[in-house]
Amino acid sequence: MFPVFPQPHMPAEIFRFEDFELDRIAFELRRAGRVARLERIPLELLFLLVEHRGQLVTRQEILDCIWGNDVFLDTDNAINTAIRKIRVALKDNAENPRFLHTLPGMGYRFDAQVVEPNSNPIPIPISTPLLPPGVPIAARPQGRRWAPWIALAAAVFLCAAYATRTYLSGRSKTSSGKVMLVVMPFVNMNDDPHQNYFVDGITEEIIAQLGSLDPAHLGVIARTSSMQYKGAHKDAAQIAHELGTAYLLEGSVRREGQRVRITAQLIQAGDQSHLWADSFDRDLNDILKLQSELARDIAAKIQLTLSEQTERRLASARSLNSEAHEAYLQGLQAWNLRTKDAFQQAIGDFDRAIQIDPNYAPAYSGLAQTYMLAPIFGLSETAEAMLLARSAAARAVGIDSSLGEAHTVLGFVKAHFDFDWPGAEREFRRAIELNPSDAGSHLFYSNSYLSPLGRHNEAIAEMQEAVRLDPFSLPIQSFLGRTYIWARRYDEAEAQFKKTNQLNTNFAINHERLGHLYASVGKYEEAIEEETKARILSGEDPKSAVAKGEELRRAYTASGARGYWMKVLEFSGAKEGPPEGYSSSSGVAIVLAKLGEKEKAVELLEKAYAERSLFMTELNIEPAFDDLKSSSRFSDLVRRVHLYGGPF
Repeated sequence: MFPVFPQPHMPAEIFRFEDFELDRIAFELRRAGRVARLERIPLELLFLLVEHRGQLVTRQEILDCIWGNDVFLDTDNAINTAIRKIRVALKDNAENPRFLHTLPGMGYRFDAQVVEPNSNPIPIPISTPLLPPGVPIAARPQGRRWAPWIALAAAVFLCAAYATRTYLSGRSKTSSGKVMLVVMPFVNMNDDPHQNYFVDGITEEIIAQLGSLDPAHLGVIARTSSMQYKGAHKDAAQIAHELGTAYLLEGSVRREGQRVRITAQLIQAGDQSHLWADSFDRDLNDILKLQSELARDIAAKIQLTLSEQTERRLASARSLNSEAHEAYLQGLQAWNLRTKDAFQQAIGDFDRAIQIDPNYAPAYSGLAQTYMLAPIFGLSETAEAMLLARSAAARAVGIDSSLGEAHTVLGFVKAHFDFDWPGAEREFRRAIELNPSDAGSHLFYSNSYLSPLGRHNEAIAEMQEAVRLDPFSLPIQSFLGRTYIWARRYDEAEAQFKKTNQLNTNFAINHERLGHLYASVGKYEEAIEEETKARILSGEDPKSAVAKGEELRRAYTASGARGYWMKVLEFSGAKEGPPEGYSSSSGVAIVLAKLGEKEKAVELLEKAYAERSLFMTELNIEPAFDDLKSSSRFSDLVRRVHLYGGPF
C-alpha cells in the first residue's frame, strides 16, 4: 500500500526555500540558479519531504513510497544514504539542521519557509494518481472542480513510479516447468549515442533467437519488459525476483566500421554466479552467424536439448547485406515506438531494407506487422492495410517459414479481414509453435481468435501467458482486462484494469476501458471519472475534458442511465476524444444499443462491416449487443462474419 499522509501540502511545479529551487518538471535541485548534483533516489525523497514539510514522514512511509516492497533492499542503509546525500546537496548539518530534522526512531521532518509560485488552490494527496480516493465528486467545490485535473495532467506523483515493483513482486511464478531467462538491454560501447538503435536491435534479435531454441523448456522475457531495465542499476537477484527468471544474459556491443564485437555473460540469478562469458568478433555481414553461435553456447550452459531442426537452423545462418540489416534495425526501432509518425518511418525503413535485399525476410515481416496495426493508428483504411499486411507476411513466410511474427500477421488478417477462422487458427498456432516466447502471438491468438469464438477460458489463459512473458507491457496488461469483460467476468476485469493503473497511472486507454466497464455495469459516477482521466491523458484540454464530465454528470442526475447515454451520443461526433472512444461506427452502435435503438445500432454495424472494421470480430462478445441478438438483421451480420451464433 502507498502511505497516506495527513493534510499534505499542495503540489507545485517549483518549490523555493532560501536560495534553493526544487523543480518538479526539470526534476532537479538548483542553488542560486546552478544545478546541485543529486541522484534520482535522494531527489525523489527530497520531493516527498518538501511536499510534506512540517510533518513527520516515517521511515516506513519513505520505504513504501520510494522503494515499495523491495525485499532485497538493505532498508536502513538505503534510507540513511539518501538522507546523507540530501544533506550534502543542501549543505545542511545533521547536528544543527536548517532544513532536515531527524526524529530518532521515527523518521524525518522538513522545516523551511517554502514558496510555491504556481501552487494549486486545492489540496490533493501525494499518493493520489489522478483524484483523491474516496472523495465524492459532488462534495467538491463546484467552481474549482476542474483545478486538480489541470495540475495533475502535468504532474507525475512520486509513488506512482514505484507501483510497478509492488505489483510485480506479487506475481506468481510459472508452473509450466519452463526455465525463464531475461536478456538485459545490451550496452552501447560506442561513443555515438545514435548507435543505440543498432544495439537495441541486436538485443531484440537475440531475444527472438533464444525464444525459439527449446520452447518446451525455455521461456524468454519479451523486449518491452527487458528494456525497462535499460540504464537501471539493479543486481541480478532483484531483477530475477521482479521478472520471475532463473537466468540473466548481459552484454555489450561495439561497432567499428564493418566489424562488430559482442561480449556476453550468462548469470544464474539464484546465487548471481557467472556461468559463462565470451566475446564474438565478426564482420557485420555475419551478424546472424554470431547470434547463432551465442545462442548455441547458452543452450549448452543451461542444458537445453536442441531439436535437429533447431540445430540445422542455427548451423545454416546465412550472411546478409549489412546495409539492409541496418535499415531493418532502424525500422524496428521506429516500430517499437507505436505512434503514427513512427509507423510511417518504419514502413520507409523496412521498404528500404527490401530494396537493398529483396530476399530479406525479417524486413517483410516487420512491414507486415506495421501494416497490420496501421488502421489502429489512423495510418490507412482497414481494407488497404490488410491487403498490404497479407502480401508482406506471405512474402516473409515464402522466404523463411520459421518467422513466427509473419504467421501471426497472417492469422490476424484471416480473422479480422477474411473471417476465415480455421485458417486463422492454423496461423496463430503455428506462430506460437515457432516461438512460444513471443507475447504478441499469445495476445493476438487470444483476442483475435479465441475470444471471438467464445473460447474464453482458453483466451484468458493465453493472455495470462502473454503477461508472464511481458509483464511490463501496458497494452498486454490492459487487454487482459478486456478479455475478462468478453467472458463476462466483470470483477476480474475491474481488478485487472486497476492493476494496470498500478503499473502506470498515465496510460489513457486503460482508463477508457475501465470507464467502459463501469458504464456497462451501471457505475456511472465511476465511469465519468475514468472517462475524464482518459480524455486528459490523451491530450484533450483539461478544462474541456472536465466540462464534458460535468455535462455527463448533470445528464445522469436528471435522467438516469438514458440521460448519460444520450450525452455520450452527443459527444460521439466530436473531433477530439480518447482512444477507443465511442466515435467509430461500431462505437456509436454500442451507444445506440444502450439506448434501445436496435435498428439504428444494426445499421451502423452494417456500415462497420462495409468498412471492414476490425471490431466486427467482437459482435458476439460485446456486452452491449446482447439485446440485439433477437434481431434477424444482426443474426445475418453475425453469419456474414462466419461466427454463427455464440455462447451468450
